[in-house]
Amino acid sequence: MKFNAACLQLTSNDQPKENLDQVIRLSDQALQEGAQLICTPENTFLFTLDKITLEKKSEDYEKGYCINEIIKYAKQSKVWFLIGGTPVKFKNYIFNRSILINSGGNIVSTYDKIHMFDVNLPNGEIYQESKNFKPGKKLIISQLPWGNLGLSICYDLRFPNHYRQLMKMGADLLSVPSAFTKNTGERHWHILLRSRAVENFCYVLAPAQTGKHFNKRETYGHSLIVSPDGVVLNEKKEGNGYIVSEIDVEKVKKIRSEIPSTNID
Repeated sequence: MKFNAACLQLTSNDQPKENLDQVIRLSDQALQEGAQLICTPENTFLFTLDKITLEKKSEDYEKGYCINEIIKYAKQSKVWFLIGGTPVKFKNYIFNRSILINSGGNIVSTYDKIHMFDVNLPNGEIYQESKNFKPGKKLIISQLPWGNLGLSICYDLRFPNHYRQLMKMGADLLSVPSAFTKNTGERHWHILLRSRAVENFCYVLAPAQTGKHFNKRETYGHSLIVSPDGVVLNEKKEGNGYIVSEIDVEKVKKIRSEIPSTNID
């Protein structure tokens, strides 16, 4: 079954309403090109490394303004929508959460990022995501009208077994909303995404943050849509914007039947 998927590329900041406006504007444009599923990157509505700002501005999962505006948008536009990742408050914790909303405006599933980005990069950049977020524990796949979507967020990309398990659970597509640093993105982004696609013969949807952010962090951009055999179908290299590509889920079945490597653990 064929459908059109869109990935938005953003330069989010610490002002949720500004970020929401950017998402709506780009989504409107993607809809004009026939998008039936719209995916946003990690840190969609709030991008901050400051713990106080994070605690103050993270949305309540059930009452958050931006989340509920996207729920309304999905229903009004009759489009499936993946909020790729945004900080949410839930049960006294903050999670980095993906939220999948159907075209009727219902939340179908959520995924909380499992692998925390705790790294010390050679250029002096230090990140300790686990100090601010509670990691998730559960792998999630969701049924779309066209196939099954396996959910992940950014640093999960470096853990191949995460995606192997999603494939074993029935995933035809993999979402990898991200805010890769420019430093690591230049070295690893493309090869990691194409590898996850080929290893599992899945489409990969990878919306990304891009450019220089107010907090001096620089993200890599290069939002990608990758075919099950590792071909880059579309790429937004730099700047805010979006990409749209046709997805044919039957190609997943075809390549898996030709090369049955996914049948072996």
